[in-house]
Amino acid sequence: MRVAVAQITSSDQPAENLASVLALMDQSRDQDILFLPEVTNCVSLDRAHQAQVLDDVDNSQFLDAVCRKARALGLWVALGSIALKTQDADGRYTNRSILIDACGAVVAQYDKIHMFDVTVSDTERYHESKGYRPGDTAVLAQTPWGSMGLSICYDLRFPALYRTLAQAGAVILVVPSAFSRPTGEAHWHILLRARAIENGCFVLASAQTGEHPGSGRKTYGHSLIVDPWGQVIMDAGQKPGLYFSELDLKAVNKARMRVESLKHDRPFEVRHYPSND
Repeated sequence: MRVAVAQITSSDQPAENLASVLALMDQSRDQDILFLPEVTNCVSLDRAHQAQVLDDVDNSQFLDAVCRKARALGLWVALGSIALKTQDADGRYTNRSILIDACGAVVAQYDKIHMFDVTVSDTERYHESKGYRPGDTAVLAQTPWGSMGLSICYDLRFPALYRTLAQAGAVILVVPSAFSRPTGEAHWHILLRARAIENGCFVLASAQTGEHPGSGRKTYGHSLIVDPWGQVIMDAGQKPGLYFSELDLKAVNKARMRVESLKHDRPFEVRHYPSND
């Protein structure tokens, strides 16, 4: 499986970001699949601005252009995620991951389940659920290389999602992200390696990086590929760029034969002992 992983610094202008994505696709024409990060089309915390520039969930010019280019190149694209307007009465958007095949067809879509509602520091707070509606369905996509489990960024902190995907057949876990710098420095590598080890899967995590024009938001970068034994086989650091690797999917079965933990889950109950107070 010949993969290209894009590490980019998206702005809050979808047209600019689309031009960059199409150029990255041209540079990936000799690969099997290109992985892009979270909110590839628009990095913004300004809901009014998003209302002006985002496409509708059922009519996305950004997505249509990527699909046309994928068909022209014969390239699969894991469109990490794009922000889209919905018809919800409360006006919330959706953060949607989209998998496109080499014929330019959308073969899977996943709406981010877990919302990033956190206080990173006294000056850095996020309340994603105010602007985005959460999804409620895990998604497993079939590809020529094996089953691919889709997720987005903050999902990474919820291991049950990845366990479910792996036990349903996933051999590749996809984690497109726009991780904040403080949480990235503390947890990014550890969490991605843990998800790979726990599930005996390849983990591909394309990430936003740097300071994003129009929003001032800063992201951590360090797009990673982790093998099923937990070894980091590609770390993009913090510079934007396109990174290539060739994955041997036989490593999945090899890791799972060495430690068959996916077969060893057992039901259990929680017992509460009374306090001695």
